[in-house]
Amino acid sequence: MKEISVYMFLGFLESGKTKFIQETFEDPRMQTGEKTLLLVCEDGEEEYDKSKFKVSDVYIEYLEDISDLTQENLNKFAYAYGVDRVVVEYNGTWLLDNFFDAMPENWVVVQMMTFFEAKTFLNYNKNMRQLVFDKIDATQMVVFNRFKGEYDKMEFHKIVRAVSRRPDIVYEYLGGKAEFDEIEDPMPYDMEADIIEIEDKDFALFYRDLSEKPQLYVGKTVKFKGMAAVSKQVPKGFMVIGRYIMTCCVDDISYDGFALKTNGMAKEAKTKDWFIVTAKVGYEYNAVYRQQGPVLFAEKIEACQALPPEETVATFY
Repeated sequence: MKEISVYMFLGFLESGKTKFIQETFEDPRMQTGEKTLLLVCEDGEEEYDKSKFKVSDVYIEYLEDISDLTQENLNKFAYAYGVDRVVVEYNGTWLLDNFFDAMPENWVVVQMMTFFEAKTFLNYNKNMRQLVFDKIDATQMVVFNRFKGEYDKMEFHKIVRAVSRRPDIVYEYLGGKAEFDEIEDPMPYDMEADIIEIEDKDFALFYRDLSEKPQLYVGKTVKFKGMAAVSKQVPKGFMVIGRYIMTCCVDDISYDGFALKTNGMAKEAKTKDWFIVTAKVGYEYNAVYRQQGPVLFAEKIEACQALPPEETVATFY
């Protein structure tokens, strides 16, 4: 089966997805001779005007209900039109996993953009946090449409960065001016210190940053409080040290940690014991990950009291 490229545009109703896709198809530079399926997963106020498209061979199909989002239907559309690429205007109330579960094996997501109406974004984040998180977590760019000068960029910036440090952030003002977010995100701890001390409230951020950018930490010494995990799956002489982390909501709380070579310390450690660990960071294969990953080499392991129940779960915000 030939590989089909998928371009996904995410966001809630009236966030600007339809307008952006319409303008994209009006751009003659998009005319590459590829047959395109435009898959529309919600019924907004704006409609597509194919008469203005500069791209030929665009076939529009509508999915009115999430029950229509099946691999059978997606394959049927792809084969019916013999498409080379798929553009998806995704429903903001549907989780991305619904699409990924239905996506045929030869479909490959190559680009993902998320649009929010700036006026309603903070309210959506307050009341529909899981859906907002879902639309930011995997995206490459977040666009805040109809942005106004009186809005505080930092409010918007912090919410995006609490989910991911990867996507670009763009503020598109009412007059059409677009501005990239250039707010720097210094870590809340001193990366240049002889011992980088991680406060309890910053553990989730530290865990994600070390996991995503281990090259910044290799050779450095870190100190933090964590909960041990010991099992037959953990290699002899090692424990896992980490925390329960909530990325989005209560349903996604999971224990995440790093392989820690104990160097003969804490021999009687049991799962759920708490320790203050001082360790040097390396990067190598370990059976805990079943691949290469951050490995901590203990310099000091001190038993300590568990955090209070309300602080046990680490969060990004």
